[in-house]
Amino acid sequence: MFFVIIGVLIIVANLLGIGPMANWNWNISGDLWKFCVPFGLAAVWWAWADATGYNKRREMEKMDERRRNRREQNLVALGMDKTARRAKKAAKR
Repeated sequence: MFFVIIGVLIIVANLLGIGPMANWNWNISGDLWKFCVPFGLAAVWWAWADATGYNKRREMEKMDERRRNRREQNLVALGMDKTARRAKKAAKR
């Protein structure tokens, strides 16, 4: 996503005439490659992330975290959270 944002910013800067991008042209034999590099890098990044399972691992970690949070909230709602269990153990002593 980072590379796509950079590519869009470069195109916007060219269209608005900001910075050195204002002088770049859209000819194939000219500066077109400078506009295409960030999008090419984004495609390479996405292909690598999908091939190595990076995206899937991150998604699974997020799901596990949500599951832990949901379980903790349910235990608190039932009065069975960690602090309640400690209090019960201390009361038994």
